[in-house]
Amino acid sequence: MNVRLRGPGAAFQRQALLRLIAAFAVGGALNLAFAPFAWWPVGLLAPAGLFALIRGLPPRRAAWVGAAFGAGLFAFGTYWLYTCLHVFGLVPLWLTVVLQAALVAGMSAFYALLCFLANRFWLKPGAARDWLVLPAVWVLLEWLRGWVLTGFPWLSLGYAFIDTPLAGWAPLFGVYGVTWAAAFVAVALSVLFAPGVGRSRRVAAVVSIVVLFALPLLLTRHAWTRAAGEPVPIAAVQGAVSQDQKWQIKNRDETMSRYSNLTNKAWGARLIVWPESALPVLANSIPEYLADLRRDGVAHDAEFAIGLVNYQVATHQYFNGLLVMSKAGDGWYYKRHLVPFGEYFPVPSFVRSWMRLMSLPYDDISAGSAHQPVLSAAGQKLGLTICYEDAFGSEQLKILRDATLLINVTNNAWFGDSTAPHQHLQISRMRALEAGRYLLRATNDGITAAIDPRGRVIARLPQFEEAVLRVDVLPMTGLTPYARLGNYPVVLGALGLLGLALWRRRVGN
Repeated sequence: MNVRLRGPGAAFQRQALLRLIAAFAVGGALNLAFAPFAWWPVGLLAPAGLFALIRGLPPRRAAWVGAAFGAGLFAFGTYWLYTCLHVFGLVPLWLTVVLQAALVAGMSAFYALLCFLANRFWLKPGAARDWLVLPAVWVLLEWLRGWVLTGFPWLSLGYAFIDTPLAGWAPLFGVYGVTWAAAFVAVALSVLFAPGVGRSRRVAAVVSIVVLFALPLLLTRHAWTRAAGEPVPIAAVQGAVSQDQKWQIKNRDETMSRYSNLTNKAWGARLIVWPESALPVLANSIPEYLADLRRDGVAHDAEFAIGLVNYQVATHQYFNGLLVMSKAGDGWYYKRHLVPFGEYFPVPSFVRSWMRLMSLPYDDISAGSAHQPVLSAAGQKLGLTICYEDAFGSEQLKILRDATLLINVTNNAWFGDSTAPHQHLQISRMRALEAGRYLLRATNDGITAAIDPRGRVIARLPQFEEAVLRVDVLPMTGLTPYARLGNYPVVLGALGLLGLALWRRRVGN
């Protein structure tokens, strides 16, 4: 016997389901705003769509809509974790699914909280909810997910606007300042097209959009940083070694020879950079190889920053590091912000025993000290980051007071031919813009690139090709407002706007 739902209850359920499906689709579509697609208008329309979908909903229903939006964003935006964990990391399929689902659920919770808070305390659409609450809460929750439980700031809204006038807010307020501007414009769009909105509010929405896009064009005329010397020729080596081949013993000598041969094509550069863990060996096991490289560098007036894994025998610790070999002296930078379940496993000992049986990595990489000396090469003070660290802009602020050149090394071979390397390059571009510095990124198989202080890619290599990128860059000095103050203005400003909205709510009641 077929039973059909009839009446208002069935219609309500269908409407609720359609709203969740729409929110999931809108969240998924937001990925089109990020690299490699870079359809930035979607970065305004998708949040505007979310704001429209929760308009007038009870708080709990709004939270579910927000969760569906977040699930769509991260399910499609981080699909490449499957390649990283299962294909190359050899994590069992079921555990890969569990870890990915946990990440998507955790990230979705932030958008659920956004929608719940907005509709719990400011259910009735109005000026306070639209202009004060929604952009402020969006920014605060993005900032929170950038450090809560070690943080995952990937797919922050501001990155989508690196090639738009809104990017002009980055030297002042960082990526979260760009996020705030984009969220504000999204609110304006939702108000502009909402039914029953008065003419004055529509005019205010149009004016807000124009101001937020136009004002940064004026701000970009001011140079916050300045050249600190003559151009320096630098080179980045891209070995293009597939991750599934890299650590096989039979390929070790070939990989080491490949990097030596590519380096021979880079002579003439004052600084030569190799990517993260470029060689499939521990640094302390190849003293003669490194000595030969140092000797050749001296003969060609070249210095090095080389990504290697180092093992300290005395402490039995492994470090993901950058070895800088220069006339100023050799030194190590060790990665500080590690990737959970990638470089270390926050699990108890009995789980580690199981991991050993499953042939999974069970030795953790150790984090480098939060206070490491600034290393120099080619006459430059280097602001160094390794892979994932590049996503945490505020953690690099201290070194900007000294650094004249930024360098990021990474091994994007873990992600195959996916969107991840393109997203990571977009993040690097934002770091250069925030800092007002040139940034060189050396990657194993792409995207190796040089970025100028305005966040523009001035040179790059094709993916999956062994090659050498050569470019002249200017050392830069001086500090942008963001480099001086970090995220404090945006976070305190957002909290202040929420306080104002709460006061207006209390007075209104």
